[in-house]
Amino acid sequence: QRNVLALLEGGFRFVWPEKGLLASGKTGEGRMAPEAAILSELNALFRKKDLIGKRVCITAGPTLEPIDPVRFVSNRSTGKMGYALAEEAESRGALVTLISGPVALPSPPRVKMVKIETAEEMGKEVSRVFPETDILIMSAAVADYTFKSPSPVKIKKGEKSLDLSLIRTKDILLELGRQKKKQILVGFAAETDSSDVEPLLKLKRKNLDLLVANNITLEGAGFGSDTNIATLYRGHGEKISLPKMSKRALAEKIFDSILKLSG
Repeated sequence: QRNVLALLEGGFRFVWPEKGLLASGKTGEGRMAPEAAILSELNALFRKKDLIGKRVCITAGPTLEPIDPVRFVSNRSTGKMGYALAEEAESRGALVTLISGPVALPSPPRVKMVKIETAEEMGKEVSRVFPETDILIMSAAVADYTFKSPSPVKIKKGEKSLDLSLIRTKDILLELGRQKKKQILVGFAAETDSSDVEPLLKLKRKNLDLLVANNITLEGAGFGSDTNIATLYRGHGEKISLPKMSKRALAEKIFDSILKLSG
């Protein structure tokens, strides 16, 4: 214990052991950290720290819109892009809040996690933290529609077709664009073509500082992929087309672009 304290005071960093089943058969703290955690710590040591003091909020993953207690409608988002953004921001010194829909990914270290399910919950959590946020990145695939009257009990299978009534969810990004003061606001657009028209309209209509668009039909750019092919739109329509790269590499490019916006 004394040696650990002496090393910490000397500026050394530790990859701490984790809790779990030990060789003794007991459960407690003492398991070696997984390789991903060790590599993340090593990577953080060599990253530029140009986001120190910045409060960054990132949304990730899908939302689930319930039909009844056992069924829901969702989308194909896995959260990989949002989690890569959170890891990148944290490694550069930011204080990061990650608001995530249900995904099968481990929580990034040293990141404040807020877990939600529905679009309504997402909107409430983002609105709560937005006033104290410097940079907000909405990479989550938030449902555009939800069910007007979800059933409180399981809907039984019948012989006839089932009609469900949908209503629009609140456009979170549009509302934040109207409210923003000094915040930098970043949006994502998953498209099925490579046209500039819709991304440029979204950039202006939602008062965004940066829009990240990708054509999900391209190989290596769809949901669930470890890579992405993106185009960045900023300012008065400035366009930066990027080649296929890992989502972590794209996260680095996105934050580099954000920092240019903030001067």
